Amino acid sequence: MLIVLISACTIKDITNNSNNNQNQINQGSTDLSSGDLKKFNSKDEIMNYLDKLQTYNSNNYYGGIRVSMPMAVKMTADSSGAAESSPSSAADYSQTNVQVAGVDEADFVKNDDKYIYIISGNEFLIVDAYPAEDADILSKTDIEGYPREMFVNGNKLVLFVERNDEVYTFEQYDIMPRPIYKQTTHVLVYDISDKEDPQLLKDYDTKGSYITARMIGENVYLVSQDYVYYYRRVLDMPAIRESSKIIASPDVYYFDMPDNNYNFNTILSVNLNSEKIEAKTFMMGYSNAIYVSENNIYISYQKNEPYTYYEKYNEKRFYDVVVPLMPDNLKNEINELKKDDSLNEYQRWDKISSKLEEMYNNMEESDKENLIVDIQEAIEEYELKREEEMRKTVIHKIKIDNGDLDYIGKGEVKGYLLNQFSMDENENKLRVATTFEAWTSGESVLYNNVYVLDEDMKVVGDLEKIAPDERIYSTRFMGDRLYMVTFQRIDPFFVIDLSSDDPKILGKLKIPGFSDYLHPYDETHIIGLGKDTKENEWGGISTTGIKLALFDVSDVENPKLVDKYLIGEAGTDSEALNEHKAFLFDKDKNLLVIPVREVKGKQVYDSRYGYYTQKIWQGAYVFTVTGENIDLKGKVGHNEDNENYGYWYGSPNAVRRSLFMDNVLYTISNKLIKMNNLDDLKEINEVKLPYSEYNPYPGPYYKGGVMMEDTMVVGSGVAVADSPPEIEAK
Repeated sequence: MLIVLISACTIKDITNNSNNNQNQINQGSTDLSSGDLKKFNSKDEIMNYLDKLQTYNSNNYYGGIRVSMPMAVKMTADSSGAAESSPSSAADYSQTNVQVAGVDEADFVKNDDKYIYIISGNEFLIVDAYPAEDADILSKTDIEGYPREMFVNGNKLVLFVERNDEVYTFEQYDIMPRPIYKQTTHVLVYDISDKEDPQLLKDYDTKGSYITARMIGENVYLVSQDYVYYYRRVLDMPAIRESSKIIASPDVYYFDMPDNNYNFNTILSVNLNSEKIEAKTFMMGYSNAIYVSENNIYISYQKNEPYTYYEKYNEKRFYDVVVPLMPDNLKNEINELKKDDSLNEYQRWDKISSKLEEMYNNMEESDKENLIVDIQEAIEEYELKREEEMRKTVIHKIKIDNGDLDYIGKGEVKGYLLNQFSMDENENKLRVATTFEAWTSGESVLYNNVYVLDEDMKVVGDLEKIAPDERIYSTRFMGDRLYMVTFQRIDPFFVIDLSSDDPKILGKLKIPGFSDYLHPYDETHIIGLGKDTKENEWGGISTTGIKLALFDVSDVENPKLVDKYLIGEAGTDSEALNEHKAFLFDKDKNLLVIPVREVKGKQVYDSRYGYYTQKIWQGAYVFTVTGENIDLKGKVGHNEDNENYGYWYGSPNAVRRSLFMDNVLYTISNKLIKMNNLDDLKEINEVKLPYSEYNPYPGPYYKGGVMMEDTMVVGSGVAVADSPPEIEAK
């Protein structure tokens, strides 16, 4: 069996707690809310626990519990993990933009000093990319299932693939096996020493969908998530397989706090050299943000209260809030009725409601109105406190050490996390930025918070109620500073001090627009990527095109906007707005590249189909960025005819990633890889990728200014090509 080490308790303690809890379940106790970490000792224990929760929640799901469905790192040719240097390989090259230096993040494109590895449909390709003039595809490897992301580590490639498997199980007392359909995540390890003929070395799989993966040195860490399938005493348990053979059955841990939804969250570590495997499974809620440092994995999810909480809420609110405001004689009578065990719930309320009705009938109208106002105000205050307690994020900390997995503990913070950049570890402390939003019977509440948690996941510092009525759009932790952008009508850019356990706002800057992503330029400058805004004709705020912003934070009390650059009309978009891996920046080269889907020009109206369209340009914007300026160096287009008409999301011409090798810029869309000289952006070469073109949504297209009846075969969107007659929008 796999063993986990717990900082605050021993395995014996966990086992004893688990046995005690099992006794509670068997004895019919409903006190299942200690919140402690416990371990199931058997499959039967899990089923008994789920059976108990089924009754506890009073919520059946086909006879069972309700469950959920499922920084640019610059390298040199001799860097660790890179391919062996050769005269025909680059001396300087970029790699995936990651959050934490030394912690690689999986992506569908990877590269070293000579080769580009890319997932294209159901294949992974190896492209001999350097020198650019001779670039060509060396190999195509077919993959069964849905390839998601990958790592490259020297001469090994790790590919994460999702597959849908049919599994047959016997339900209790059934006469024949019945199929259930399960998603599995496969970890395929390839030997790519021969780039023209990759060889599959290992095929590991774990149940559930692929969530995320990290690689530190030779250790790969995968997080997968599988809904808890429990139906008629059939429970599908977590398992690790190698080539369809079970090699590990992870211990399953849980937190003794009833939840409405459960998933098996499995962390699998694979050492690429020793082939050491370790896995642990945690039965908990649906993970929504995962952060990985060099030493720990942090898994977060929204806290849920059990259904009995909501069933008993009105009763608790009545006794805690309403009764204390009643006249003393009535208050005493109600409390006596509450203690009367001879009455059932309905009899008790019948007597209480009669007394309330009598009181109201005998009150002066003004006294009645004043009492109701007092009750409403007290309820609003009570509900807000309840919401602050309920709307929390639970964060679990799992220590990682050369492939070993040790559970440390959990913490709770008020609000929800935006994404992985909402968390950061520094000097054994976790810093977290959240947005809190709640609705009570009388008002809505919205504000933001920053918390500091110690190594045992206890909150030791906080800064709450930042920017009321706004929400977080982006955060970036840098050492003792947090840079945070919130937004409602303007973009407050905050500088927050985290040098102690007492966070403080040092300064802020208010400008139009907002930043969805923040990236360090140097210690005193931050690059922001987001959208510009303007006031619309109704007095509200509308987003327009993309905005690049350069902030000077050398004077922390007075941050300044040094420069900005605007791109396109409303509807202009970039994958880098919500995917940091699409953001390419290199400080030494002062190079910034972002993919852009640019909406431009006048709208035209198609009277037959009843919609307006605008010209669309797909490609990459290339900038020179210094500490003072953002200057456009040029653009690399991927449209076959430069510009199309139509709002076209998911276009195969959309640039999704970019990278460089020496002085060559590589921009990658689903259809091709383009190579341009970084000095003048002149095209050097291009490699067409085997993109499978298919359009399930028929629509018109234009050719030579004439509407064609046949469907234009494209990628995953509807295209309108060439130029229809231009009609200015009214």
